Amino acid sequence: DNAIANKADGIVICVPDQTMSQAVVDKCKAANIPVVSVDDALEVDGKKIAPWVGIDGYSIGQANGEWMANYMKTNNLVDDKEVGVMMLTMDTVSSCVPRTKGESDKFKEILPNFDAKRIYKADNDGTTDKGNSAATAVITAHPEIKKWMVMSANEESAMGAVRALETAGLDKNSCVIGLGAYLAKDEWNQGKNTCMKASCYFSADSIGGTSIQLLFDNIKNGKEIPMSTAVPATICTPENYKKVMGAAAK
Repeated sequence: DNAIANKADGIVICVPDQTMSQAVVDKCKAANIPVVSVDDALEVDGKKIAPWVGIDGYSIGQANGEWMANYMKTNNLVDDKEVGVMMLTMDTVSSCVPRTKGESDKFKEILPNFDAKRIYKADNDGTTDKGNSAATAVITAHPEIKKWMVMSANEESAMGAVRALETAGLDKNSCVIGLGAYLAKDEWNQGKNTCMKASCYFSADSIGGTSIQLLFDNIKNGKEIPMSTAVPATICTPENYKKVMGAAAK
């Protein structure tokens, strides 16, 4: 409303509540102002109703699932009965659901014989605190599992799991892969021997910059904005994160 009142030429928005999507688009159309959504799409019933810039959640999830499956193979953990896989999900956030599906699909593709009974789901709201609580509940409920392999729908919940594993005294033999790397790099910069072994990095600057450029080209040159624009992501680890992330690693 403020942007429209101030006669903005265009709007880039990360909507805090996707149920507001139709109202946002309707207001922008009525004011004849182009709008681009970032991260969380403006959508109704799972269909985008305005251009979106963000990450390809399913592909990034697949990258995480592949990395974790290969980590388990490399470290002879596939047939270890003390190993459990934890999926930190965010089922109420549409942009996060494909991430978890990608992780699960690729993991099962590479390790089809891994015991499905040792794959556990911990749904949360994506905050570090709730990720910690969700992970703690699963860890407590399954004392037979001594080595946790954790995949997440976002970076904050992954860090919550890291802290939960530390509290339980299980971090030394566990592995967590995050999504974003903006918290993982802090662990690595401190030289911690952390169970956050990897994270899928994508550039927030790239997402923001791309959305602004697309909007500018539309306003200035009348260039049509694609409905979906996904920025690339790369798995980073303590060994390569400074090279992968550049200045963002600081």
